Amino acid sequence: MKRTTKEDYQARILRVLVHIQNSLDDALSLEELASISCFSPYHFHRVFTGMVGESVMQHVRRLRLERAAMRLVHTDQAITHVAFDAGYEALEAFSRAFRSAFGVPPSEYRAGRRQMLMPLVESGIHFSPESPITQFKPLTLGANTMDVRIEKLEPKRVAFVRNVGPYQDAENAWQKLMGWAGPRGLVGLGVTCIGIGHDDPEVTPPDKTRYDACISVDENIEGEGEVGVQEISGGNYAIVRHKGPYEKLAQTYCALLGKWLPGSGHEIRDAPPFEVYVNSPQDTVPEELITDVHIAIS
Repeated sequence: MKRTTKEDYQARILRVLVHIQNSLDDALSLEELASISCFSPYHFHRVFTGMVGESVMQHVRRLRLERAAMRLVHTDQAITHVAFDAGYEALEAFSRAFRSAFGVPPSEYRAGRRQMLMPLVESGIHFSPESPITQFKPLTLGANTMDVRIEKLEPKRVAFVRNVGPYQDAENAWQKLMGWAGPRGLVGLGVTCIGIGHDDPEVTPPDKTRYDACISVDENIEGEGEVGVQEISGGNYAIVRHKGPYEKLAQTYCALLGKWLPGSGHEIRDAPPFEVYVNSPQDTVPEELITDVHIAIS
């Protein structure tokens, strides 16, 4: 019997969770984990976060700390060695992270020979060398309340300026684009403002994230200088409306990709997501900003 999309997504993330449990001493690159899941690196991180309830790196750090707690109780290994095995180069940083997770510093935890008290996490997945993960129930809370519409879109031609660096600096790209478009009469009614984020800021270093500030243009418009022209692919898209600051868009992406999508029956297409800005931050307070998030689906 053919698996449902939800079961397929669940199985793909389960493979990653098992691999992480068995490879905590390895570097665990995003590209490797994405390959195991058969998702693109960008989509994988959003799907994982939405389904598991924490980012990949948060998950790995927590499991390493839980393993460290177990070693403090059941071995006489020096705390500095436990810290190093958990991925911390400085004992002070390990102690801060350990206290944040378990409520007491490592030395006190060991002295009391405490019974393992695992941090509360939505997924319920914890480090356990004796009970390997055999099943995984993805988080679905809020999936049915998302107002997602499916639309088949035609390819869209856009003029764009690319910003390489933190997303919060993308205003520079918009200023350059509008400075070029304004004198040419390309700004006004009927023009769509679009943002394409090619990288996940939770994964890609801030100085390397790529963002394209775009406006829709006709076939006769050509780019020049820093302004290029590209085509956004057509096809089916899942679209959800985000209301509020741009800084919280990541939450909407995770909910759409990690909660709604697995149960939708749709697969992600290998095309970058994009955002359509319904209003402008120039004359709208952050709480009232409206952004339509588009994810390419089959």
